[in-house]
Amino acid sequence: MADILIYGAGAIGSFMGYLLSDPGKSSDGKIENVALLGRKSHINRITDMGLKIRLPEKRKLLQFKYCFADLADLKASDFFPEIVIICVKTYSLSAVCDELRKSGLLQERLGNAIFILLMNGMGNREAFDELHLSDSQVLEGITSLGVKFSEGGMVELKGKGKTIIEERMREDLKKFMAARFQEKGFEIEFAPDFKDHQYSKLFANAVINPITALTRRENGIVLSSLLKSTVQGVVREAVAVAAMEGIRREEKSVRKMVYSVAEKTSGNTSSMLQDLLKGRITEIDSINGYIIRQARKHKIEVPVNEALYELVKSATSADQPNININKI
Repeated sequence: MADILIYGAGAIGSFMGYLLSDPGKSSDGKIENVALLGRKSHINRITDMGLKIRLPEKRKLLQFKYCFADLADLKASDFFPEIVIICVKTYSLSAVCDELRKSGLLQERLGNAIFILLMNGMGNREAFDELHLSDSQVLEGITSLGVKFSEGGMVELKGKGKTIIEERMREDLKKFMAARFQEKGFEIEFAPDFKDHQYSKLFANAVINPITALTRRENGIVLSSLLKSTVQGVVREAVAVAAMEGIRREEKSVRKMVYSVAEKTSGNTSSMLQDLLKGRITEIDSINGYIIRQARKHKIEVPVNEALYELVKSATSADQPNININKI
């Protein structure tokens, strides 16, 4: 068994809390091995009424013993996590590092914890390095689960998909996580070639996220013949950048993969579109923005990615942080 803190219990984070909850480790019907840390309004609803999980075939209601609105709440509790899964948006990672550093918990109960950055985009590990944790303590993960935040205290599964984590983890913890996923009918993989999987998701996200955000349409819009040249351009540029980073892929196979993802999730609303519709900052800087930064490092032209990046940035609230795209 493992005690797990979900840091950033939004849509994906809350669903991870459900997937990793251990029914064998509970009292009074409350989950004890998973703690949720998230926005106060969401956490308050879960504390009062439980976490509602809406699945295609059924609904679940989970009661958690530990629910935190901030790190001070965690510090005041008797919960000592072995694993911390960070599920925040990429632009919030710097703030998370600041919170962790100021809390003093890295010198206390989180001193030996394993941190899993289960996040979109690229460059997250580099951003988290400012905490100077050992390599064995920090892993990255990606997930293809489609989860929607319906309302405070409720999330809804919109699409099943595999979760992939770097394989550098203790065997007992891997077995625990795999067992929890399997009993709920979901896939998890601990991959030695994680970077290859990470780039696969980047390729798909670089196409699907900005196109759906700009057209205000679900993922199926990517299949439109009108967007064929745009999709080809994004993929061609991304594949060229990946090759310079040691990830060699055939452009045609990547394009086929992207179309396959768009088709399988055709009815889904991308996270970037959801953020744009809600007036929130998007993760464009860690997706197409990452491709642009790497391209500039290798002196490669990526005009299609640059155009999508600029359009999404211009469509977002004017008061969002201005991130320097030239910073490598």
